[in-house]
Amino acid sequence: MKRSEVNSIIEYAIALTEKRGLPLPPFAKWGPDEWKRAGENERELMDNMLGWDITDFGSGDFEKIGLTIFTFRNGSFLDKETYPKPYAEKLLLVRDGQILPYHFHWSKMEDIINRGGGDLVLTLYNSDESEGFADTDVPVTIDGQKKTVPAGGNVILKPGQSITLMPGQYHTWQGIPGTGDVVLFEVSSVNDDRVDNRFHRAAGRLPEMEEDVPAKYLIFNDYGNLDRR
Repeated sequence: MKRSEVNSIIEYAIALTEKRGLPLPPFAKWGPDEWKRAGENERELMDNMLGWDITDFGSGDFEKIGLTIFTFRNGSFLDKETYPKPYAEKLLLVRDGQILPYHFHWSKMEDIINRGGGDLVLTLYNSDESEGFADTDVPVTIDGQKKTVPAGGNVILKPGQSITLMPGQYHTWQGIPGTGDVVLFEVSSVNDDRVDNRFHRAAGRLPEMEEDVPAKYLIFNDYGNLDRR
């Protein structure tokens, strides 16, 4: 992805959340200089991948296949003594008609909550022993009610509705075209998208950045490249 595209995507997300009355924490607007000045008191932000996460899943077409994520809070897979928090919370912004590719998580259990805007359609499969699509029914919980979805079946989440997804459950979704951008929240167990995603076909989770312009904001994958001297 181009840095100019990522800058624009984050600007769009900030404007949308402000319009919807969903203010983000101050570090959402930090630029590279603020991140470079972050000290030990801000270590949790970088260690646990808080902040922006923009991806086109290797598609080269973010508007069609992509996702805008802002992580508010998260624990750690690897250092539970320093970071004992067992949960994570994220904003997931799905553009009108935008698709999230099929994937599942080996460890993470998550609630996906439609907080407003358009409608979201999810398609679900269980994974089989070879991590392909199983032909078995998929048990889920929708708004606290147990449901059974046939393999490859759809669930539509309208604003205010939510679904619980368990480890090993393949899911894809799309913002239903014509209904508007979808503002989702994810509440989950501790999450590490570097190691806990099994995509069915997507080319890649973390984007390779083409630095065509200076970064106005950073995504979590940039933190390791900061010159903090």
